[in-house]
Amino acid sequence: MIREEFGISQPAVSQHLRVLRESGFVSVRAEGTRRLYAVETGPLREVDAWLERFRGFWEQRLDALGTEIARGKRERRLSEGASRDE
Repeated sequence: MIREEFGISQPAVSQHLRVLRESGFVSVRAEGTRRLYAVETGPLREVDAWLERFRGFWEQRLDALGTEIARGKRERRLSEGASRDE
């Protein structure tokens, strides 16, 4: 099921979960033969706080990129409309 849905093997999923557990991003508890994982919000808050320093820098640039993309789409629509009218 995991391979079909996400294109990743069960051993690869297990390896990723192990890395997340060892780095504190998830916790795990056994329930019979199953292992249930839960996201730990504390480390994610730390990452979010660290990223906050960079958000202003990137938001301005990403907004400018969005504007340029919209401008390009608008110009393409106008030029396609003009060539159909010819």
